[in-house]
Amino acid sequence: MNLKQLSDQLGLSQTTVSRALNNYPEVNEHTRERVKLAARKHGYLPNSRATRLATGKAMTIGHIIPINSTEVFNPIFGDFIAGASRAYSKRGYELSLTIANEDSEESIYRQIASKGSVDGVIVHTPRINDPRITLLQQLQLPFVVHGRDHSNQSEYSWIDMNNRRAFYQATKLLMDLGHKNICLVNGSDSLNFAQRRSQGYIDALTDEQINIGANSIYSGDLTEANGFNAASAALNQSESPTAFLVSSYVGALGVRRAIHKAGLEMGRDISVIIHDDELSYFQNDDDIPQFTATRSSVRYAGERAAMMLLDIIDSPDKAPLTELLDAPLTIGASTGPAKK
Repeated sequence: MNLKQLSDQLGLSQTTVSRALNNYPEVNEHTRERVKLAARKHGYLPNSRATRLATGKAMTIGHIIPINSTEVFNPIFGDFIAGASRAYSKRGYELSLTIANEDSEESIYRQIASKGSVDGVIVHTPRINDPRITLLQQLQLPFVVHGRDHSNQSEYSWIDMNNRRAFYQATKLLMDLGHKNICLVNGSDSLNFAQRRSQGYIDALTDEQINIGANSIYSGDLTEANGFNAASAALNQSESPTAFLVSSYVGALGVRRAIHKAGLEMGRDISVIIHDDELSYFQNDDDIPQFTATRSSVRYAGERAAMMLLDIIDSPDKAPLTELLDAPLTIGASTGPAKK
């Protein structure tokens, strides 16, 4: 069954049927439900080209990633995209992924805005003083930021985790266990989430009047190799840490390898707390989790970010949407009292 046949059977115009299937607010709820029921009954699947013609939209959302970024190879990105794709599919949208040279990002955003090839974009891994936010505001292209640029005081839509609070609480837990020499293995200094996590860690130590060592914070890509190198360097110091706070599960695998190579046991000799994004490929949800962790679902964040963006596209005059997610602390086998 095609759109015309479904429309004829319902006694409605093709535009009304298409708009009902795409949840347009101007179609009343009774009509939307009637159309959707008929579509399910007859196994009707909208033709994407016909939908574009009927709605005047590209029915596509853009994700633009710098080619020199590790983001696209990160399992966190994969889970975020999986969540976003679920929301797009429900609303009849497609996803467009573009890998760009960092110096060509601006021209790509300008091109897609002028061509109308996407209806909106998700901005990933915001940097400090991120120019993309100002550019998209100027282009009037709907967008949602996964994260925030705290240096940008303008109003824009975002979804973020309370990074400072999560790492403040994690550091406090380690101090409650008697740890004073705590090493932070963090993301790049240029990224806002890393800056906020570092601030939470510093604030917790400062509140307890614990000095922060010159080599207590390691920053870089959150890879297994960098986690291993950072932990190895820290453990080779004359006053080596008794605990690590690690910004990702993947980085924590490297930290665990370094601890084992040093002849130590995680949870007994060295405590480790990680930020765990509840990844599909790396599970930390046994009866007793392998790692004590501040936990968040990046797949949920992806779905919520996509739903927020689609709502903005449908109602462009509404105020910017924001959502701050908490990351509860869960206790696992990787933490224990500091050795005296």
